[in-house]
Amino acid sequence: MRRTSKALALLASLLEAVVAVGCNDSSGPDGSSTTTVTAVSPATGLLAGGTSVTITGTNFVGVTSVTIGGNELVSRTVVSPAKITGTTPAATGPGATDVVVTSSSHGRGVCSGCFSYESASGGGREIAFFSRRGGTYQIDGMDADGSGVIQLTRVDNPFWLYSAEPVWSADGSKIAFYDTDIYVINADGSGRRNLTNSAAWERLPAWSLNGTKILYESMHCEINGNLVSCDNPDIYVMNADGSNQVNLTNNPAGDWSPAWSPDGTKIIFVTYRDGNGEIYVMNADGSSAVNLTNNPAADVYPAWSPDGTKVAFERGNQIYLMNADGANPVALATFVGGDPYWSQPRWSPDGTKIAFAGGGLSVINADGSDLRSLTSNAVRPKWSPDGTKIAFTSDLYASGEIYVINADGSGLVNLTNNPAWDGFPAWRPR
Repeated sequence: MRRTSKALALLASLLEAVVAVGCNDSSGPDGSSTTTVTAVSPATGLLAGGTSVTITGTNFVGVTSVTIGGNELVSRTVVSPAKITGTTPAATGPGATDVVVTSSSHGRGVCSGCFSYESASGGGREIAFFSRRGGTYQIDGMDADGSGVIQLTRVDNPFWLYSAEPVWSADGSKIAFYDTDIYVINADGSGRRNLTNSAAWERLPAWSLNGTKILYESMHCEINGNLVSCDNPDIYVMNADGSNQVNLTNNPAGDWSPAWSPDGTKIIFVTYRDGNGEIYVMNADGSSAVNLTNNPAADVYPAWSPDGTKVAFERGNQIYLMNADGANPVALATFVGGDPYWSQPRWSPDGTKIAFAGGGLSVINADGSDLRSLTSNAVRPKWSPDGTKIAFTSDLYASGEIYVINADGSGLVNLTNNPAWDGFPAWRPR
């Protein structure tokens, strides 16, 4: 009887030890400490996959497999024994899934339900946009066909020019926007946070590709009746949680339109420190600012190519292309009509084409060939993540509608078709 009791006690203690391990195996195949998986960031992503994630834990040594929901992590990189990066595989349905890391020397670690796939109708929408539906300024979301419109958050600043255009983080989990201060919300509109919370006005947030930092403009403004006047802005950078806000330019002439290089080491921007609009580039810490254009004409709205080797920009009523160091500027196209403020060249995701809106929407190959006029009355074009479609705002100063068109000019569709003003669409990254 005593032997039986001892055996049962031993069994109970073993079971207790197994339970205490939680969602990770207790030991590797050689008896060493096991692989553990503690967290995945971000913890949500789209069903289509493609969300860049970082997996943290211990004993990521001799890794043979990393799965999310039973499917292998794409572009897996074991950064260190405590960190793995990659992109999520596609899933067949929404919900929480397990993240599993298998090591040849440390066994199998499981984090149960650590990553959740979101459906198109939940956890946000495919296109975020600025709207005046309901008589208020707000950021809304909709599916790619214009259905499922939901309000994501309010915008309190009545001067819409300083309060528009939502900007997605690269992983599609968050949206930054400006409402006098820079705010961030989750993709579904929850978790609204004021990041800057200053007496100045901030606008035009720009996420770094790794999602850790945000660039923005900051200026001091005064309201006089229906008019707002602001001094020249400087370019700031902060951590994605709003901490460590740093003035990168600190120049009285004013600096605008900051944009990260694809590798995150450089920032391109527009400045009037030379008496006219010039395009400069500086290091990510604000050092070593260099004039790339150095031309009597106004050079504005620079846009990096996806590979970081070229920069498209606007000079007068022309779209130009130059090397990333400012060499070999070449005029690609001339546009007639429209407001130059809204033309803004945009690269296709694969870097082969440039869309711009000079009066109407046009597309041209990056080598200057095959210029096509797709439609009239368009501003601020935005490519879909797969490069097959372009969304844009029409009737900017009237009713304001968001349209989408195929990249070849076919299939023009009014997505919003609403009496209220809608504009400035932003596709959710995949």
